Amino acid sequence: MSRTKRILVVTSGALFVRGGHLAIAEATAAALRSAGYLSEVMVTPQNRFGRQLSAYWANWLTDVGETADGQPVDQVISLRFPSYAVRHWHHVCWLNHRMREYYDLWERFVRGLGRKGKLKEGVRRRVFHSLDRWLLTRNVNRLIAQSKTIQARLQRFGRIPSELLYPPPPVRPYRNDGYGDYVFAVSRLTPLKRLGLLVEAAAKMKDQRLAIKIAGEGEEAGLLRERIKDLGLEGRIEMLGGVSDAELVTHYARCRAVYFAPWNEDYGFVTLEAFRSGKAVITTADSGGPAVLVRHGENGLVGPSTPEAVAGHLDALAEDRGRAERMGQAAARDAALHTWERAVEVLVRPL
Repeated sequence: MSRTKRILVVTSGALFVRGGHLAIAEATAAALRSAGYLSEVMVTPQNRFGRQLSAYWANWLTDVGETADGQPVDQVISLRFPSYAVRHWHHVCWLNHRMREYYDLWERFVRGLGRKGKLKEGVRRRVFHSLDRWLLTRNVNRLIAQSKTIQARLQRFGRIPSELLYPPPPVRPYRNDGYGDYVFAVSRLTPLKRLGLLVEAAAKMKDQRLAIKIAGEGEEAGLLRERIKDLGLEGRIEMLGGVSDAELVTHYARCRAVYFAPWNEDYGFVTLEAFRSGKAVITTADSGGPAVLVRHGENGLVGPSTPEAVAGHLDALAEDRGRAERMGQAAARDAALHTWERAVEVLVRPL
């Protein structure tokens, strides 16, 4: 009688921070269980900035080969730094990202540092580049990028080859309740997510009928509220704070369209969540993963990352509900191409 295979999904996290990678990890484990495997998520240390090297060492020393009662773990799927440092004979890395401050965010990161700080971080950067390259080419059996943006970064920083597999959105009861009178945005409220761009765009709109609802928590919440007040937009922009899964699905279902225009995002499953709900996505050409998935005028709108350009897109959808519906229908067809059944098939493929 054959034994049910055990597959461990491993990701790393910082304290009191819940990123999108954890949602992907949980969705992956759930999809594996639905396919008949035994699966659970392990969250390994990431450590705060400046102490990540010890987190790599902790991941390297973590035993993922057997369960507590001595049963074998048949496969490991890691998602990000430094979880790909765990060791297993069948190790697939479905990469979300490396430590971006030492890669594509390097110029932003060192901009505010003094001479000594730049020298110190430059040394650390070289160490992590070498370490990551070794781990991603020698420690894992297969490397799969979660988006074309991530795949391009692997080539740019290290010439590391990879396969490609987009994560489907987390399994939720997505639906479409029509195309209401507001644009919805959801993400962590940090500078890289660029919710401030949406606020500035709202102030430049010609059509005042379309409202905006922003869900999420983070360091920029206070600044966004202040800016909304300064611009006199309290009546049109609502800050929702954290929302439950049920509330999230409802907002996707009822909104006219979804705004998601981060800076050079790795992947961003907000795009496919919106698509699954039959909603077009407003994004920018420099958004990274979203800009690859959104085709301008077909399943969303793509343009420059300026308040004027975003305001133009908001006005276009405010004036033409039918256009939002047509693009949303195309988005739903695109979402149907990304399924967890196919993702599992790719991830568990024999070596």
